[in-house]
Amino acid sequence: MSEHSSSPDHICEPHLSFERISSLTEAFRSSAKLRLAQNAVTQTTADDVALNREIVTGADFTFSTTLDDWAVTNQKSSGRCWMFAALNLLRPGAMKALKIKDFEFSQNYTLFWDKFERSNFFFEEVIGTSDLPVDDRLIGYMLQEPLSDGGQWNMAVNIIRKHGLVPKSVMPESESSSNTRRMNSMLKYKLREGARDLRAAVADGIELDELRRRKHALLEGIWRILCVHLGTPPSQFDWQWTDSDGEFHRDGMMTPQEFAARYVEVPIDDYVCLVHDPRAENPYGQTYTVQFLGNVVGGAPVVYLNVEMDFMKTVTRNLIEEGTPVWFGCDVGQQMRRDIGLWDKSLFDYGNLYEVGFDLDKADRLHHHQTLMTHAMLFTGVDVLDGETRRWKVENSWGDKNGRKGFYLMNDSWFDEYVFEIAAPRSVLSEVLASALEGEPKVLPAWDPMGALA
Repeated sequence: MSEHSSSPDHICEPHLSFERISSLTEAFRSSAKLRLAQNAVTQTTADDVALNREIVTGADFTFSTTLDDWAVTNQKSSGRCWMFAALNLLRPGAMKALKIKDFEFSQNYTLFWDKFERSNFFFEEVIGTSDLPVDDRLIGYMLQEPLSDGGQWNMAVNIIRKHGLVPKSVMPESESSSNTRRMNSMLKYKLREGARDLRAAVADGIELDELRRRKHALLEGIWRILCVHLGTPPSQFDWQWTDSDGEFHRDGMMTPQEFAARYVEVPIDDYVCLVHDPRAENPYGQTYTVQFLGNVVGGAPVVYLNVEMDFMKTVTRNLIEEGTPVWFGCDVGQQMRRDIGLWDKSLFDYGNLYEVGFDLDKADRLHHHQTLMTHAMLFTGVDVLDGETRRWKVENSWGDKNGRKGFYLMNDSWFDEYVFEIAAPRSVLSEVLASALEGEPKVLPAWDPMGALA
């Protein structure tokens, strides 16, 4: 009996009758294909059984344009992908200027400042919403996850603009930067405790200046926790190095802001976020922002320009072919084989395995919370044949033990379904799209899936 067939009256009953359970059991037992699937999946993973062998064997890790000639980075047990991807975009220019092949900006340094700035951002949100009851949906959403490792392109730019950058050797990884769970749990405790105290102070009629003084006292505790876990970020450092040709160089004492100004060649202030949100209520050519999404008080807000997928793909391809890698955000775990380093829309044939349909389109998946942006990476290559894009090369930040030494292959079909966002220079926009950036963005609620942090 199929799942949609009509039959006895017990199918129309609101409860699950034993007759209905019996019919389902008999229908499963009568299917040789389902019994075979059961035998296989009870002994190995469903992904191994559903894996489309034809797609795997057809995966070709060659590209008509490839930009990378460096090793991948490793975010380890942290959610810093957005930050790694942003720094990886800036890395080639710095490597060229320094004549060093294995250079990395310090991801620990930017992590420290993001945590500290985001704590201040959260406390300001608390003060600004203190008139709402603690069980209000917005307050509940804020308190459920007051701080995480995830972020967005604009948030990375805010940190770099304000605090600059340092080489990884100046502020190397710590145990907690590579494994953030315990540090985050301590920070979230203090943020929720601070929220309680600030809300109580507002209820007692405390004036705003005094609230801010109390907020800064709370931030002293956040600073101590961060310094214990990550180390103290340098305000200046002595920078000298030997390049790949063995030549010695010295810049002397520099601030992080001076270092970023000298060695960041990508015009990040000119970059905009393009997203693909196909939901009918969010038309293309419109800008969007998300309630309370940000990390630096006084920094640039997170603003998206919604564009059609063909335009996003054309921009990405053109930038790569012009020699510029592209930062992007996606729903990374969908139709992915990590050990192979492969994405394809139909990589796993779950419908055939279970004999059930999986037919949500991208808009439906957003509406029904089946998808959102979960990871950010870097496009570093593209394969084009007779004007048609076939596949994309991706630099991940999961180390070199998966994929092809950490690089992944994305078939073009996957881009359409699971890529949500790219960062691109404003110059790629038409006059119409550029003018849309000047308009007031539509504000999406804090819990909208487009507010997800990579």
